Amino acid sequence: MRSPSLALAAALISAVPALAAAQSRGSSPLATGTMFEVTPYVGYMLFGDYLSGPLGTSVTNAPAPVFGAQLGMHLTPNLKLVGNVATASSDIQAGIPILGGVSLAQSRVQMFDAGLELALPLTTMAGTGMTPFIQAGAGAMKYDITQSFINTSSTNFAANVGLGADVSVGRGVGVRLMVKDYIGQFDMQQATYVDMATNTTQSFAFSAGVRFSF
Repeated sequence: MRSPSLALAAALISAVPALAAAQSRGSSPLATGTMFEVTPYVGYMLFGDYLSGPLGTSVTNAPAPVFGAQLGMHLTPNLKLVGNVATASSDIQAGIPILGGVSLAQSRVQMFDAGLELALPLTTMAGTGMTPFIQAGAGAMKYDITQSFINTSSTNFAANVGLGADVSVGRGVGVRLMVKDYIGQFDMQQATYVDMATNTTQSFAFSAGVRFSF
């Protein structure tokens, strides 16, 4: 079965012809003088399992609120270069059947990434401008880990894909809804000095924010 991330990547490629057609028909953000966008957002993040052990045991980060901001710069009316920073504070937990999650340490996760965003402007029957979009990019996830008086960190490469929609609510202002999939591998050796293979994980951030165009 094809993963959601591969499906999004395929959608990103297949959307190009439709976006080009929409660009020729629709109004251009560049023509209206809006070159940049900034979107502060809040949401909720679900982390994948870094380690999977026998009898259903696992090690992962507990779900947690996420806070971030994205900056976008139009390259064409429907293509943007985007940069994103976000952070979430979450306990690292051992998942144990029956007992549930047992906290092992506290952690702060920071995401830094950049990529491209393709958009397809639409207009609803009520006249509200709605813009679905697809993103793809790459960056890093940094884990600052604390347990008692011990502090350590781990930074790993993470690709990402995302999809969402912008809804205009006024001139230069809109609401953005997005889900983003971070795909990476926790560096156990860097964090614990133990050379141990870890899973490639998918961590999903569900968010809502306010987009300001200028």
